[in-house]
Amino acid sequence: MFNRNSLFTRIAIGKGVGFIIGLTGFVTMPLFLPDAEWLLRWGILFWYTTMGAIIGVFGVVTWHPILRLPMPWWFRAPLIGGWMNFVLTLFIYDNMQRMMIEMMGENGIISSPFWSIAEGIIVGLIIGYAATRFGGEGRDIVDI
Repeated sequence: MFNRNSLFTRIAIGKGVGFIIGLTGFVTMPLFLPDAEWLLRWGILFWYTTMGAIIGVFGVVTWHPILRLPMPWWFRAPLIGGWMNFVLTLFIYDNMQRMMIEMMGENGIISSPFWSIAEGIIVGLIIGYAATRFGGEGRDIVDI
């Protein structure tokens, strides 16, 4: 009668986990970048919420449409997370560079802003796991 595995549930869980991660960034950003602007902080909050929604939506796609290869959640979610943080780094490169230098030092081993791609991969894994575990995946979750 009631199927808890649905696309709506998957998107809601992805957005919820993304919101929690974004809220963590929103709250802790002044520790890493004391002069962080409010727009940057709000942008991080909404960015990770949006990432969760996108990972949730892509739970329907379990096969690559052209190559006909399987795309399990543990491949799909980190790919989306890494790509989205790559795009984020391109958008706010200067702010990311200031934050990484503030945290790691001028000549730190991981002072490049592009290390945020690794963070996106990890965040994508977390969101993808939660969305798949509690919301399901595949075409079965789409209510037609």
